[in-house]
Amino acid sequence: MSTIILGIESSCDDTSAAVIKDGVLLSSVIASQAVHEAYGGVVPELASRAHQQNIVPVVHEALKRAGVTKEELSAVAFTRGPGLMGSLLVGVSFAKGFARALGIPMVEVNHLQGHVMAHFIKESDGENVQPSLPFICLLVSGGNSQIIRVNAYNDMEVLGQTIDDAAGEAIDKCSKVMGLGYPGGPIIDKLARQGNPNAFTFSKPHIPGYNYSFSGLKTSFLYSLKEWVKEDPDFVEHHKTDLAASLEKTIVDILMDKLRKVVKDTGIKEVAVAGGVSANNGLRNAFREHAKKYGWNIFIPKFGYTTDNAAMIAITGYYKFLDKDFCTIDKPAYSRVTIK
Repeated sequence: MSTIILGIESSCDDTSAAVIKDGVLLSSVIASQAVHEAYGGVVPELASRAHQQNIVPVVHEALKRAGVTKEELSAVAFTRGPGLMGSLLVGVSFAKGFARALGIPMVEVNHLQGHVMAHFIKESDGENVQPSLPFICLLVSGGNSQIIRVNAYNDMEVLGQTIDDAAGEAIDKCSKVMGLGYPGGPIIDKLARQGNPNAFTFSKPHIPGYNYSFSGLKTSFLYSLKEWVKEDPDFVEHHKTDLAASLEKTIVDILMDKLRKVVKDTGIKEVAVAGGVSANNGLRNAFREHAKKYGWNIFIPKFGYTTDNAAMIAITGYYKFLDKDFCTIDKPAYSRVTIK
């Protein structure tokens, strides 16, 4: 008998549903929210309202594309946290009601664990190359920057993480300071390809161990820009490609310096990257360069699996379902937690 998992993701501003059958992805649907662009960031109340509007049609479309009826589902996997509480509540509440109505188990998924598990999403027409265990994963997104040792899908150890801001947040804030819009990641990435990464120098933190810090970089970028704009009011417009390229290089250098140290100290050369910032071309190129220089066996997710998506929730739920690791209906959503 086949195992069919419906995955639901609603941790931030994307409502997503996906269907996986025996570990193979059948469908993945994402409804994004453009409303936040006008505010320069995600507005929690607007996000939760949009999730309420999107959740039913998104789930319906995912089942339709998969050619699966709700009665055929084995379980519902959902993001329990971390994320925006209002957004999470929509997905969690829907998952509880849906599973209860069908009389099938619920499987809770840690959103961060899901990003790591995106490397195990199988596509029937894809190569389906997966990391061997154990492997090191650099998880970088708007809210998280972590280096994780992955021993098994349910055994992950955080070796290092940001002590303040995340890499993605730093990119978004610097983009906002430059007046480039939101979300900043894709904008900076596009401009950086046209600029000189060595044009400007910004502050790099000196944090012991494997931890990160990006608050100092944001401050350095802000004050440097203020000084340059005093001399030339159109400085950003004249130098935006070089600014983007230099900012990107600084952040990638910070990320890779610590990752390189972890790989050297652990001796684990199976190295993956995950999360929204893993879509950045500068970071992807750095991974490829390190693979050639240091003999790493690298794993870079498809662009569609870098940002928040329900496919990563469904595949994590699939493995947990096989272990009968189910969730009771009284479990609430949580806004803050790391990988345990």
